Amino acid sequence: MRSIWNGAISFGLVSIPVKLVNATESHAVSFRQVHTEDNGRIRYRKVCELEDREVTQSEIGKAYEGADGEMIPITDDDLSHLPLPTARTIEIVAFVPADRIDPLQMDAAYYIAAAGAPAAKPYTLLREALKRSHKVAVAKFALRGRERLGMLRVVDDVIVLHGLLWPDEVRAPEGVAPDVDVTVRDKELDLADALMDTLGEVDLDDLHDEYREAVEEVIAAKAAGETPPAAPAPAGDGKVLDLMAALEKSVREARESRGGAGEADVRNLHGRGTPKETGARKSTSRTAAKKTASARKSTSKAGQAKGAAKKTASKSTSKATEKKPAAKKAPAKKGAASGKRSA
Repeated sequence: MRSIWNGAISFGLVSIPVKLVNATESHAVSFRQVHTEDNGRIRYRKVCELEDREVTQSEIGKAYEGADGEMIPITDDDLSHLPLPTARTIEIVAFVPADRIDPLQMDAAYYIAAAGAPAAKPYTLLREALKRSHKVAVAKFALRGRERLGMLRVVDDVIVLHGLLWPDEVRAPEGVAPDVDVTVRDKELDLADALMDTLGEVDLDDLHDEYREAVEEVIAAKAAGETPPAAPAPAGDGKVLDLMAALEKSVREARESRGGAGEADVRNLHGRGTPKETGARKSTSRTAAKKTASARKSTSKAGQAKGAAKKTASKSTSKATEKKPAAKKAPAKKGAASGKRSA
């Protein structure tokens, strides 16, 4: 990898010759500007305003424009002799815990390589000291025409320099947060926690730029004279009408996509259920109890009616039995009377 800066790390009285290498690269698809009528390339030429002619790169220098429009030439030699210790030095000024660095300040990253064999020992010393202290080094350095703030940390066995924005370059978030009073319920937080747990963690190496891949597919299709792939239907208009319903659906879909439990687990998040579900269960149980009680009353009334019918039938049977012997005695009286007469 080609180095972009050569200098030294100043670590107290220790000087470590180093060079910087870009730690990141862009994979974005680049486009050219063309004339829409004939696809001719649109090019920008560097023209001197005073002579009205195109100039070469070797004829171009730097200048500072004053308030009155005057151009003050600044050469590379002027910048190389700045009265700063950081002109060619990464000057370490402090060692702090990593959480003291606000991520908003993070800028470009560079690998720091030891410049030559003599730098290997002090380079390794600084690397191991950073590892053992569990701290990062805050440093100042000059790059691309200005002094910058930086942070040194260890990645694997390499010291990495992260450019940092100066504190006054980070804007205050005034007027960004919602200016209305919002109450978040515990159930909503529970569902949000459940969604976070369901989504879980991810290996960043598994993530990739889907936008770039889609652009490459469009380019490949047009180059082959084919119709570019159709865009998928939009997921929605982004409006959340029912926060609880959206959270429940999100948890359910996340669990289903991971082969987990479905709606039953989502309902368990509510404990005994929502007020509507609780009311429905109560009304259902009351209705069932009323039906059961009504059925019992009907059954007991029917039983009482059957008992009364049995008693009535028993009484009528006994009365009929009592009357039948009396009917049999009547002829005996007649026989006795006739016997008396014959005598």
